[in-house]
Amino acid sequence: MSVTVRVPAKVNVQLAVGGVRDDGYHDLANVFLAVGLYDEITVTPAESLTVTCTGPGADQVPLDRTNLAARAAELLAARYGIDPAVHVHIDKDIPVAGGMAGGSADGAGALLACDALWSTGASREELLGICAELGSDVPFSLVGGAALGTGRGERLTELPVGGAFHWVFAVAEGGLSTPAVYREFDRLNEGVDVPVPVASPLLLDALRTGDAGALAGALVNDLQPAALSLRPSLADTLRTGTDAGALAALVSGSGPTTAFLAKDAESAARISEVLIASSTCRTARVAEAPARGATIL
Repeated sequence: MSVTVRVPAKVNVQLAVGGVRDDGYHDLANVFLAVGLYDEITVTPAESLTVTCTGPGADQVPLDRTNLAARAAELLAARYGIDPAVHVHIDKDIPVAGGMAGGSADGAGALLACDALWSTGASREELLGICAELGSDVPFSLVGGAALGTGRGERLTELPVGGAFHWVFAVAEGGLSTPAVYREFDRLNEGVDVPVPVASPLLLDALRTGDAGALAGALVNDLQPAALSLRPSLADTLRTGTDAGALAALVSGSGPTTAFLAKDAESAARISEVLIASSTCRTARVAEAPARGATIL
């Protein structure tokens, strides 16, 4: 017997970052939007906990107990007194280390798959609590759709979305360390009175009404200056996609993937072709949003 779960990538349409807290984290107003790029996680009973991975960037994915999918299995098993003896296989399609929560998606997917395999009967609230232990983005990977994350991003309020949004994601060569980007954010804002992060009413209204033009005018990522400071070449990618007709462009999360909001599917396809031909990124992917959260197949 095995269980397979499909889980989506995300883009942060607003990432408002507050000052560093005493615990080292930052308070956030993080508006997540799940997009139609997916990893598939399959769990199968085994003699011991093992992780394998295939797909683009699989060689960059850790296969030991630091992998969030393995940690998810261990946390759920510990809670219910179960031996976490499963083989977790990750079929990657979400860019690795790209600011699209691929590792978080794998954690959420493995958690839901193990819950089904072991028939634990865990409530949604219990699963979300374990997700929050795993990482700030993991709860949203379970929920999907659109949501506002507060605290360090783990406290979610689901948001209504009134239509489909068309995106292009330019995948950069190599990754960017999320902790390094936050450290650079702190360095760039040293001595600055960083405001308390709040969600933009204009952005929330654009999501609710499905208005791509209004959403384009409200996109913001407070980590973008830090990501560009560490990887200046991303500015060329952003400019290329904007010149190709994107309504708006921004770094996705902590990067280095860059995200381009398009008017429609045809525009998205054209922007993707231009980006791939430009040599300013490794490849480009087209996806619609919102997408469902972790789903058993």
